[in-house]
Amino acid sequence: MKRLLIVFLISMVPLIELRGAIPYAVGFGIPIVPACIVAVLGNMLPVPFIFLFARRLLEWGKDKKVIGPFFTWCLQKGEKGGKKLESKAGRGLYVALLLFVGIPVPGTGAWTGTLAASLLDLDFKKSVLYVLGGVLLAGVIMLLASYGVFGAISFLK
Repeated sequence: MKRLLIVFLISMVPLIELRGAIPYAVGFGIPIVPACIVAVLGNMLPVPFIFLFARRLLEWGKDKKVIGPFFTWCLQKGEKGGKKLESKAGRGLYVALLLFVGIPVPGTGAWTGTLAASLLDLDFKKSVLYVLGGVLLAGVIMLLASYGVFGAISFLK
């Protein structure tokens, strides 16, 4: 149970998210079905809060002395991600959001994708559903990659 809690907490951390939680679960031999469910839940828990409140919080804090630079960086990251999505997607913006969240490369994920959706004023329900689809896609990719890496390591032993 303790390791599942760790999977849950890892999956909530920005930039690490489910992409770090699933390899952790595979590496420590945690049963994969409960680990994946917990990782998805942990990754999705912050999404509605990010969509509804992050933009307001970041706008409020960007002028503050101590937190301003970090908040400005977060806003710029979200705006950059949003503009990138918008320019590449055209009418398929929600599919682009799903792929942006789902393809596990640095700087993408549920946190950044949701912030971008919020900054682009996308529909809340559709955004959450497409972010969930992206999280599920990232989960499958990370599961396959984790088993490939850890399988290769055990083969070499």
